[in-house]
Amino acid sequence: MPLQPHETAFTQAPAPPRPVPVLPDAAAALAVADRLAEDFAEAAAARDLERRLPVAEIARFAESGLWAITVPREYGGPGLDSATVAQVIARIAAADGSLGQIPQNHFYALEVLRNGGTEAQKRALYGRVLAGERFGNALAEIGARDHTRRTRLVRDPAGWYVEGRKYYCTGSLYAHRIPTLASAEEEGRAVAYLVFVPRDAPGVTLVDDWDGFGQRLTGSGSVLFERVAVEPDWVVPFQASLERPTAIGPFAQILHAGIDLGIGAGAFAATLPLVRDRARPWIDSGVARASEDPLTLHALGDVQVRLAAADALLARAGRYVDAAQAAPDADSVAAASVAVAEARAASHRAGLLAANKLVELGGTSATDRAEALDRYWRNVRTHTLHDPVRWKYHWIGAYHLDGRQPPRHGAL
Repeated sequence: MPLQPHETAFTQAPAPPRPVPVLPDAAAALAVADRLAEDFAEAAAARDLERRLPVAEIARFAESGLWAITVPREYGGPGLDSATVAQVIARIAAADGSLGQIPQNHFYALEVLRNGGTEAQKRALYGRVLAGERFGNALAEIGARDHTRRTRLVRDPAGWYVEGRKYYCTGSLYAHRIPTLASAEEEGRAVAYLVFVPRDAPGVTLVDDWDGFGQRLTGSGSVLFERVAVEPDWVVPFQASLERPTAIGPFAQILHAGIDLGIGAGAFAATLPLVRDRARPWIDSGVARASEDPLTLHALGDVQVRLAAADALLARAGRYVDAAQAAPDADSVAAASVAVAEARAASHRAGLLAANKLVELGGTSATDRAEALDRYWRNVRTHTLHDPVRWKYHWIGAYHLDGRQPPRHGAL
């Protein structure tokens, strides 16, 4: 699958990885996330306006040790709980929505590895993360309405190779390895594997062609694989991890909830100084300052309540995910999936509301392009399209009404 005439290969490779610190506990991880978020927020608007890829910021993010927090203790990592991982993402996303999303698929790949990898694969790939490697993703494809994937893992006498084209490859521009979802023909059916392909493997081409109006810096463009030779040690079973109960789906989804919550929290934080210092009260309010307008105060209170509720549901969902990881069965995984769906529904609504109210309560001056305050809405609206919230409500209702368990896949 060669490049199209209008496409240009992205050739800027990440710096070589360096060993990362092992953060000892949740408090340490959140403190590091808060420090980084404060720094990342300073140039977030400029990065968005200029579409300046955050290469240096991603390096700092990973080198802080935060990208290694899900490596299990038995493999040398801290093995932090799911709610902490989601909160780390939320705090970074509050500063910059794109930065908050970029490690999501890295953590997802590590969860697939935890469930499906051999001991040798776990030692090797977890070790690479502790040595500073970052993983991207090449999971999704466009052009097929039925969600079938045409990227193939082929085994022949000459060796194993991957052939195909992927899109929405968030984080791959900044990655050292690109976990790639590929199908192999086995006994007359397609069986899915996750192949941890080195970014610099011959035949791998990255294209920076993501042009969404939000999450502009996530590097969610295309990756092409032209007969890319792969080692069997890089191939982790994926199909089997979905055919039995595992927490892969709810773990992936709680991270998405953290992204939406974080962007909403960032929007709310940006709203408060606008209301205090710049916004004008509506003439009918009879007050001198926007901060005294009773309808403005009501709107701020509504946003705060919804964000706080989403935050509480995120923490609750984390406990369900941890329980399902520790003892996965049909019931524990279903309970985790529904708890996370509840958190995602709440964070979806809260994030969008906060971003909308930022511009509404800030007034016309909040639309000044130089401040790029619209990035909060563009980012959360784009990210919430990852999967439809209407189906979250469907499965929440079905589960609580008559005990129907939701499907096991990465989108619930």
